[in-house]
This record gives sequence, structure tokens and C-alpha cells, in this order.
Amino acid sequence: MVNVSSLSHSIKKQLGSGCLVLLAASLLTACASGPDPVSAPPPPTGGQGESTVGASCDSETVQYAIGELFDEANVPQLQSESGARQVRVLRPHSAATMDYREDRLNIHLESNDTIEALRCG
Repeated sequence: MVNVSSLSHSIKKQLGSGCLVLLAASLLTACASGPDPVSAPPPPTGGQGESTVGASCDSETVQYAIGELFDEANVPQLQSESGARQVRVLRPHSAATMDYREDRLNIHLESNDTIEALRCG
């Protein structure tokens, strides 16, 4: 006759030691180091030899356009006169990133597409 109590104790003992081995192996795997994550390249330093022409925006030169009706055809002229590399048109309640770019002209419009403000950034 088989003693159920001793058989049950033997199975529990074998399962317990197997679980410990499995737990130890998983902990060691979690601590193992993998390949180094890829990092972003460093930002440009603006060192010698790099062109700074058009690197910034001067919104003072285009303030005459405030109050005028916005026309997409005028964007190249405003961009050229301000020295901006990029132009962003911002209408009321439109989403915009908050990053500052010294080479970007922001054209702020009123709800009727009248130019409300011209700012760099």
C-alpha cells in the first residue's frame, strides 16, 4: 500500500527545488546585460567653418504685415525679409509644439485670417 502522505511530501519537495532553480535562473537572466542601447547623435556645436547665414530670424523687419489679410503667396516674401529658414502659420485654437527655433518665423492669425503677430521662435 502506498502512503499518500509521504508521496505528497516527496512531490512537494521536488517541485519546491525545481521552482527555486527556475527562480534563480530567471533572476540571473534579468541581471544579464544586453547590447548597449542606441543613443541619439550629439547636437551640432556650431563650430568654425559652419555657415551662420540665415541661422536666425528677425521679426522686426516684417512687422509692417500686422493687420493685413494673410495670403499664402506672401509667405516666401515674409520668410525672405525676416531671414527665417522655416515659417509656421498659427491659427486660433490650433495645436503647436512649444519648441523654440531661432530660425523660424511664426505667423499668428486672427479668426478672420488677419495677421495678428509675427514672432520668431
